[in-house]
Amino acid sequence: WLDRLPDPFVREDHEAGYNYRISILQAEFSRTQVFDRPLSGRHLFEEVIRENLDLGRPSKVSLIFNRGINKRTPGTFQTRVITQGVIPSLHVSYKSSKIKQYFKEDHALRTETTINNTHDFGLGRSLKNLPKLRAIGFAANCRLLEVETISQDCSLAEGVFEQVTRPQIIDGKRVSGLRFDDHRVIGLLQTLCGFLLLPNGFSNSSMREWMAQILGIPADQYSPGRMTYDLRRLRLHGLIERIPHTHRYQVTEMGTRIAFFFTKIHSRIFRPGLSQ
Repeated sequence: WLDRLPDPFVREDHEAGYNYRISILQAEFSRTQVFDRPLSGRHLFEEVIRENLDLGRPSKVSLIFNRGINKRTPGTFQTRVITQGVIPSLHVSYKSSKIKQYFKEDHALRTETTINNTHDFGLGRSLKNLPKLRAIGFAANCRLLEVETISQDCSLAEGVFEQVTRPQIIDGKRVSGLRFDDHRVIGLLQTLCGFLLLPNGFSNSSMREWMAQILGIPADQYSPGRMTYDLRRLRLHGLIERIPHTHRYQVTEMGTRIAFFFTKIHSRIFRPGLSQ
């Protein structure tokens, strides 16, 4: 189709070495998932919005777009829920790019990643970069859907709940329970929710930094030894596992379910009940 485009140069221009190249000003990558029961799909999307209102935080945006964010990163990082008529939509912003998700024509979940500046992802505007840009866009869609899927499927068996919350002897080692009423435990599980999709896992230091923020204390008051103790508890209970040949960890499938289950119950039932 490039041959069909009008050429702004005459033959003499081409002979003199002048030419033109196609550039990418904006690119959109979308995925549409059609529900067999539209009403159930709408209920699901409204629940997804409720669960993921914090996706615009820099930490979450960096997970979805797989890009580092620091103090020098331009742009705003926010989640907006927009209602036009009766159609809710979810918007997640990163620099000059964004993800939009909405319930399309009352039948399908539409997820769109729009990239307005290829340099946000370290790529030039040349058309040859379209395959790499395509991979970034569809990967962002998949990460968002993965986060939402995990948040909606976190039920636990009663036996698993009791095993995690009570002291256990695991592999000949005594490990304390992860008590549901312990603010430090809830902080650990909230932190795990933030680390679910990190491609290279997390370390003692990175988790300690997050924990200090959640607990509202200076980082030096949450010592590496204290973090090591908490990581041991999480590992022996099967919530995390060490990545082979490294000092980094990743969240297990069971850890994902437990982290979401505990944090959802705590934020929706336990904390509101205590405040009353």
